Amino acid sequence: MFSYALLEPGCYYLVQEKENEPVVMIHVSVVSDYCMYVHRYGETETMEWKKKTDSIHDILELLSDNVVREWQEVYNSSEGTYDYEEGEE
Repeated sequence: MFSYALLEPGCYYLVQEKENEPVVMIHVSVVSDYCMYVHRYGETETMEWKKKTDSIHDILELLSDNVVREWQEVYNSSEGTYDYEEGEE
């Protein structure tokens, strides 16, 4: 078991927050004395405050800058792909 306190601001991680849950990518944006503001990229993107003491089942990987750049290209190119009404091209 790990906690959010191990994560560094400005970094992207692949984590499994609870056992048998899907892997999600998180980005630590802001760190205060007791909490962290994180972006979660799973099925949807969410932003939330987490206590540093909140548990993480597994920290799978700290993503390199190159991997983050590649992910951003894919993520940004697919944004809005499904946001059209029937009959639109």
